[in-house]
Amino acid sequence: MVSFASWSVLTVDFLIILYVALGGVTLAALLHLVNAKWRFDVRFLSVSFFSLYPLAFVLLLILLWNGKTTFPWVGATEHMPFWNNLTFLSIREVLGMLVIGALGGMFIKYQATSDTDPDSKSMFRNVALLIPFAYVLYGTMVSWDFEMTLLPNWQSSIYAMYFFVSNFGMFLAFTVTLIYFLNSSGALKKPIGDYIYNYFAQIMLAFTILWVYTFFAQYLIIWYGNLPEETERLFHMQNGYYGGLFWTFFFMKFVFPFAMLVFPFNRHCIYSILTVAASIMIGTWLERYTWISGTYTTPHMPMTSLFDIGVTAIVFGAAFIIVRMTMKRYDLIKA
Repeated sequence: MVSFASWSVLTVDFLIILYVALGGVTLAALLHLVNAKWRFDVRFLSVSFFSLYPLAFVLLLILLWNGKTTFPWVGATEHMPFWNNLTFLSIREVLGMLVIGALGGMFIKYQATSDTDPDSKSMFRNVALLIPFAYVLYGTMVSWDFEMTLLPNWQSSIYAMYFFVSNFGMFLAFTVTLIYFLNSSGALKKPIGDYIYNYFAQIMLAFTILWVYTFFAQYLIIWYGNLPEETERLFHMQNGYYGGLFWTFFFMKFVFPFAMLVFPFNRHCIYSILTVAASIMIGTWLERYTWISGTYTTPHMPMTSLFDIGVTAIVFGAAFIIVRMTMKRYDLIKA
């Protein structure tokens, strides 16, 4: 049987795929709501990532099928909070994905016709208004189920915000990296202007600062309260076997990105932006793994077993094929 530490790699891969899919629709909706002129450059490219949503749904079913490994509290004898019930969790997660999937599909449908059909334009605006609320509410449920309540009775009032701020920052880093490779390889049928990189750099800087704010706000409250049931989890992560991972993701998600992007010349240098983006993406993966596997810390390090490497290669290989086919179908890239 696969250990919880190795199985956590699949959980992390699921969360990364899920939030790339959700981020695509959310970014397009936000740019539309603030009337950003550069949304026309990236909106169809962005929503193409929502094609990963069915893959995320399949991964969710696999994680729920092996629920006793995904959620170590299953079968515990002590009194559990009522929401820590595998049946209830499975129902709400599946229903949540179906509702968000339908909403995302509506957004993409109306976006495609909003420029030519007045009725679609009105509906598109209404659906776009719902997207940020859905992102926050659904993200709250996912963060609680897959991370916060992995340790029963451990809680944080700001954890959900910390979670989806981190993942949206990761999505921005992923998107700017993909745009660069598509542009530089000549794959895009309509190349995107270099000014886009500066826009993404500014937003990444903003989310880097917001992420460290939520990180420190959560940490300060737990540290100041000094309650064993709250501090023990953090101490295990920062001082135990995963201490190296903990401080590594903090450096890769805040120290390095902030030190680079705070200077305007780096926000205008494509290679500096790409370096920061790579740091944020890797740091986010390590962050998710540390919070999940570090809940029940073991000496096992990620990507040190064939299961870890194999499952990640399969998931992201499938994701690459799906997104590539979708971009061809949307006529965004050359055949």
